[in-house]
Amino acid sequence: MSVLVLALSVGAACCLGFGFVLQQNAAQSAPLSDFLSLRLLLDLVRIPRWLFGIGLMVCGMVLGALALSHGEVSLVEPLLATNLLFAMALSRRQTGQPLGRQGWGGLALLAGGVSAFIVAGQPQGGTATVNPLRHWLIIGVVAGTAVLLTVCARRTRLSWGPALLALAAGLLYGLQDALTRISGQRFGDGGWTALSTGWQPYAVVVLGVSGLLLVQSAFETAPLRMSLPALTAAQPLAGIACGVGFLGDRLRTDTGALAWQAAGLAAVVAGIVLLGIHPAMPPGTGRTSRERMAA
Repeated sequence: MSVLVLALSVGAACCLGFGFVLQQNAAQSAPLSDFLSLRLLLDLVRIPRWLFGIGLMVCGMVLGALALSHGEVSLVEPLLATNLLFAMALSRRQTGQPLGRQGWGGLALLAGGVSAFIVAGQPQGGTATVNPLRHWLIIGVVAGTAVLLTVCARRTRLSWGPALLALAAGLLYGLQDALTRISGQRFGDGGWTALSTGWQPYAVVVLGVSGLLLVQSAFETAPLRMSLPALTAAQPLAGIACGVGFLGDRLRTDTGALAWQAAGLAAVVAGIVLLGIHPAMPPGTGRTSRERMAA
């Protein structure tokens, strides 16, 4: 694994983790009438804390794009999942809660799971598949699942809605990362002309705005612990599926390697859940007060 890819990925995770916490701090005060509406972004843009959080997230996305230009999606995505560690660090400072067994256990599972997946899988780049059916099938399944989750979230916005929205956003962000890598390859091969004549960079923008709206709606309606774990878990899984599915990433496929990869991903998800429900994660404001603001 390249030291440059590691540094860029961890830097991106740091910016994303800090940015998500600041965004949720601001979004929780928005009226519920803005739920899944572009008005939500227009209201939040007036809040300096939210703008700072967005700035950090953009920096994280840029660093992530640079990491993807030098490394495989299947390598970068698990490293980006460590953004929850940085979110936990900032949240712990805000709440003053000690880590305890749950916190340290979650950290160990997340870090160990990422390490196990990378060491066992040994992600390597290859020639992207030219099978258009497989390409569009994977994109359709990921995007379609995100749409379905969003529809379900609208009906349960004050119960399971935030987690479903975060899952949908994570899927979109994973797909966005895969298309960002393709856009970078097009730019490297043919410059601005090749980049502007492809559909991928425009899809990256659409996915980014859509994911942002879903995330802010999730942050608006529930504590960070209900949304960030789902977002953090879904993004690497979607990214790895796209990387192996149509970007040509290769992982070791012998029985032992597959078992360790599966165990590593399971540990990542378990660690994310443990950290996400940790008391250090900010609880957010009460639903009743937000409903009064909406009225």
